[in-house]
Amino acid sequence: MEYNLCIIKPNKNSYSETFVQAHVDRLVGHKKVLYGGAFPVYDDKGKFLIRSPLAVLLYLIKKRIFKKDNIAELNKALAKYLTQQKVDVILAEYGMVGARVATACKMAGVPLVIHFHGADAHHQPTVTEYKALYQKAFAYATAIVVVSEDMYQTLLNLGAPANKLFLNPYGVNVNLFSPVNVAQSAPNFLAVGRFVGKKAPLITLQAFETVTHAFADARLWMVGEGPLLDAARQKACELGIAEKVTFTGKQSTPQILELMKKMRCFVQHSVTAYDGDMEGTPNTILEASASALPVISTRHAGIKQAVVDGVTGLLTDEYDVAGMAQHMITLAGSPELAAQMGKAGREHILANYNIEKRIAILDSIIQQSLKDRAGR
Repeated sequence: MEYNLCIIKPNKNSYSETFVQAHVDRLVGHKKVLYGGAFPVYDDKGKFLIRSPLAVLLYLIKKRIFKKDNIAELNKALAKYLTQQKVDVILAEYGMVGARVATACKMAGVPLVIHFHGADAHHQPTVTEYKALYQKAFAYATAIVVVSEDMYQTLLNLGAPANKLFLNPYGVNVNLFSPVNVAQSAPNFLAVGRFVGKKAPLITLQAFETVTHAFADARLWMVGEGPLLDAARQKACELGIAEKVTFTGKQSTPQILELMKKMRCFVQHSVTAYDGDMEGTPNTILEASASALPVISTRHAGIKQAVVDGVTGLLTDEYDVAGMAQHMITLAGSPELAAQMGKAGREHILANYNIEKRIAILDSIIQQSLKDRAGR
């Protein structure tokens, strides 16, 4: 079935949003992309949606001076764009985007699929701000996609109709990830992700410090950037492990693949942050498992399904520093067990998180939305 799909996303480019880029690259519809915040204002050629100088002026006055959210000029501009481009269906990346564009979609008579990802469902200030808009968007949307069982329940509690909710975790391109030889590696640990509260990088460092007492040759690589990076560097110094921790900054996928080749396992201590923010299903964990690295993480959100505890990795409770440290010590001391878990992890990803399968499911949800709207 051929259709014209418009993907609306807040950011033009973001290295941490590989899941969104996968939708842009792999969904089968004829695609247009809009971006520029919770309500997108630029098309895929970088042109502002509102073309009339007077309408632009009114938009800027309402937005910057009166701080309005529901701006008629922008709704009209988006509805006009959807009509002119003959868009058949919208995929809104993030709940906030879906909430903002629902009015324009309704004006244009275009079905709306909203894809939630994490903070949009769990970050309490965001949920509080958007709660009323979410209700209106839920009522209009033809489908609402979530990436973990926890998120599914959260959206139900927020008022999303069960018959519109679809659970479809992220997938990975398994062809990019070859199995690493874990059994031959030193006790090296890899963490990849933004330095933010829900990733709890300081807890990972605390756990690793315990590991260094048992294994003097243990090393930790932490890949990524974010607001907690400086605090993490300082924490490593305070713990006396600075020379055993490498902060690489942002790395490309090929660079991360090279790092994986010398690792014993992947570590990520995901937690529910103080503001309620949570993970969806972390792509980094899926990619580590696809590379046959065992995963040490927490019983948190979609991780509970992505990692089979005791089979493809080892899970602990959130904020359990001692438990995470013990799991790291276990795999540091047993390369054979690490290799066994890594092999099982890759098989788990191949069976359940292959990007081709996950994109096909998302495409079927989008196509069903078209059929449902046509049948009304």
